[in-house]
Formats: sequence, structure tokens, C-alpha cells
Amino acid sequence: MSSPAVEPGTKLAERFRLEDRVHESGGATLWKAIDEVLARPVAVHTFDPDFPRLNEVVTAARVASRLTDPRLTQVFDATEDDGHSYVVSEWVSGESFGDMIAGGPLDPERAAAMVAEAAEALAHAHEANLAHLCLTPDHLVWTAGSTVKLLGLGVDAVLDDVTSDDPARDDAEGLGRLLYAGLTGHWPGDERDGGGLPVAPMGDGHFCTPRQVTAGVPGYLDAIVCRALLPETRRGLEPLTTPAEVAEALASVSRPSPLPMPTPMPMTALPVAASRSEGIDTAAPHRHTPPPQHHQTQHQHRPMPRQAGGMVNKVAMTVVVLLVMVAVGLGAWTLGRSIGNAGTPVPGEESTTPTPTAAAGTREVKPSSVTGFDPLGDNEERGELAVNATDGRESTDWHSESYDSADFGRLKTGVGLLLDMGESVPVKQVTVNFGSTSGGTVELRVGDSPQLDDLSVLQKLNGVSGKKTFTAEAPKKGRYVLVWFTKLPTYQGKYRGQVLDMKVLATK
Repeated sequence: MSSPAVEPGTKLAERFRLEDRVHESGGATLWKAIDEVLARPVAVHTFDPDFPRLNEVVTAARVASRLTDPRLTQVFDATEDDGHSYVVSEWVSGESFGDMIAGGPLDPERAAAMVAEAAEALAHAHEANLAHLCLTPDHLVWTAGSTVKLLGLGVDAVLDDVTSDDPARDDAEGLGRLLYAGLTGHWPGDERDGGGLPVAPMGDGHFCTPRQVTAGVPGYLDAIVCRALLPETRRGLEPLTTPAEVAEALASVSRPSPLPMPTPMPMTALPVAASRSEGIDTAAPHRHTPPPQHHQTQHQHRPMPRQAGGMVNKVAMTVVVLLVMVAVGLGAWTLGRSIGNAGTPVPGEESTTPTPTAAAGTREVKPSSVTGFDPLGDNEERGELAVNATDGRESTDWHSESYDSADFGRLKTGVGLLLDMGESVPVKQVTVNFGSTSGGTVELRVGDSPQLDDLSVLQKLNGVSGKKTFTAEAPKKGRYVLVWFTKLPTYQGKYRGQVLDMKVLATK
């Protein structure tokens, strides 16, 4: 017996009422429906009776329903029977990644933050042996609630009959494509998957790197794309072969706030028009309003006789005059005492003369430029943050990438921050604020060449945390000053170098 036709208005499980066809392909139809029990929109996939992969898609949906990461589309129901087979998931409203970059690349940190969220969600899915395999700009959404949502996990691969011998590697490459698209506005792959984005330009038989396509792409993000997607341009870097590795590489990227920050309430309440919006009362603050005139009780206040008021004024004036006289006398006594004891400490009082912190006979020298220093990697260890280390503000910082171990995962022997002083100066003292890091080993190096082996070690410190001072027994002349981390301190469960602020003192 044939199954009844699925049309708008059809109700599944006595609950999900189909409303609008969104997409139809290969025997599967996506609907926008209404969950009449919870009165909310939902997405429903229905399938033709002869759909060839019905069991696989329902199985994938049931595995996805057990995942708890809120960045993955939630699956509510998945049923396979002789009547109507269907998969019900949440309806996601928002702006797709493809729409966001249709007019050009995003701010690099913004693009990286969204892909980082997707990578972490996918890493969670791979722990349950569920891959995506169909990552495109339309699968990543910035929702109406200001969160990141990844659509189609598991289900879309079955619907499109996509399989893989190395699903982790394929999803890592998919994340690399998303990051590439966000940084450049171009799609490094099949034009049909790019959602209308222009295909990335080619050079020497492979896709150009993001920095070759778009100016201003940070070096560390360019390197992450190369490690995940462009093996021909990795420059000896270790590849990123799983979503977890991509997530780790992007772990230090600042994330967008899930919701707008609340606006602080003013100290003095202003009149607000009463309104009701989405069930929230925003009525004006209560103010006491006098009852109508005919209900008011009249309170008579007797005026004070003029004579009494005059007496009060005279008393007040007398008190003011006495206070002025006392203040003048005390000031004169203090001034005379200060003159008589000029240069002599008063017993019981501490001297307020500031204690000099700089070495005697020195002057502060400002660098002409500051760069991240990674000669064993891409040579741009978070270089876009380097200027924060010498801006005189401890609220900003330079920091390295995050690593799983203090020895950089044995990928290199150090990273650092390189200051170009513009000319050779006799460096005597360097003060560095390492912030809230703990542990690690740092060398301060000085020399006239920016090559690591040409920079002499002025001093070495272990256990860097807070503000530290490197002091040379004799001034060391050089144009370049390098803060070189040979062992990374800990920071929030990871390992990374950090500099909030630093000053270089040279002899006069």
C-alpha cells in the first residue's frame, strides 16, 4: 500500500504540522513546520518511500540527538516507519556565514572566532564518531540570539551521499576552507559549494594563501589555514588533521559575546514610557502621585516669626566667622613650622620623596618598531599584537600562540618579542611586565642583528610572573632587544608567553 502524500498541512506524530517547503532534492524534502505542543517552529526532513539511505539518515540523526554541544543543531525526533519517515530538528534563525562574507571578507578576528566555535563543536561530535563532511559557508550561522550554530551534522552527509576514508582530516580541511573564506571573501574549493563566493585565485598549481589574496590577514591565521588546507604552502609547519587540532590552534582567538552586554543603569532614573515587549514589562519607575484635590488633606505650616529668623541668622554668621579665624590661624602656624623645619624630617612622619626605580644615569629609549619573533616557524608569532607591549598600557598585551606544553610541543626551541630601537644603544636595564603568567624561562638578548644567533644573552630569568627587571652589569650595545621565551609559562590551563608592557633603559 502506498504512503499518503506529504503536503502542507500534514501533521506528523499528531504534533508537527508541515507549513512551507524549503528545499527538495533526491527524494528528501526540508520543511519549515510548527511544533503545536510547544508552539515553536522546527525543521522537518521527510523522505520518499523509495529514498535509498533512509536507515542511514535516521541513524545519523539519532546519534546527533545525543550530542550536548549547544553550537550543534539539536535533533528532537527521528522516525523510520512504513508511513511517514522524518527527522525533526531545531529551526535556526540568523545570518549564514556565506551571507556575512558575500560583500567581502570579515574582520580577521571575527572570522576566526566563528570558525573556532565550529571547530570546538565538531571536535565534540568526532568524539562520538560523527563527522560533518559537508562544511560550506551556509552551514555556519550567526543566530538571532547572537550565538554560533553549525547546521547539518551527520544528516547532510547522508543526504548528499558523501563518505570519507579519513573524516577527521576532511572536516579539518573543511574548517580551513571556512576560515579562508572568512579572511578573503573567496572560496578555496568547488564553486558549487561556495554559495556564490568567487573561487580563490590559483598560483603554481594551488590556491594562493589568504595573505596573498587579502592584505592585512594576520600571519598566525594565514599559517593556520595553510596547516589545515594548503599542504604546498606549510613551510615545514605541522599539519592540522583533526577538528580538535584546528580548535587548539584557534584557542587564543577572542570570542564574540553570546549576548549584547547590558547597558549600565543610570544613577538617576529618567522617565520611561510604559510598554510591553515580548512579555517583559518595562514600565516607568513608580512615582508617588498625589490623589485628586478633593481627597487631599490640607496641612497648615506656621511661618517662623521674623525675629526668630533674624536671631538664627546672627548665630550662624558668628559661627562662620569663628571657623574662618581658626582656619587662618592654623594655616599661618603650619606655614611657619614648615619654613622653620625646611629640609629637616619631622619625627613620626614618613618622607614622601619618590624612590627612583630606574638605574642611575639612564634614559628611556622608545623602539621604532616591535614584532613577534618566531624564526623557527612563520616568523610572525602574533605580530599583530606586538605594538601592545610598548604602548604604555597594561590593559593591552602581546601574547604568543597557545601550546599544549611548555616546550612548544617540541616544534621549536623558542618564541619571542623583538624590539628594533632604530639605532645601536647601550642597553643597561629592561623592565618587562609578564602579567598573570606563572613559570617559564625567558632570556633577554641584545645585538645589532635581528638573527637569533647574533643576539647575546644579557640575562636569563626563571619563573616569570608579574613585573621583572633585567639589568646588565655593564651596558650592552645593540639595536635589537629580544624577549626570548625558551620555556613557556602557564596561562589558563595552556602554555603561552605574554608581555603587558616593557621599557628599555640605556646609559646617557
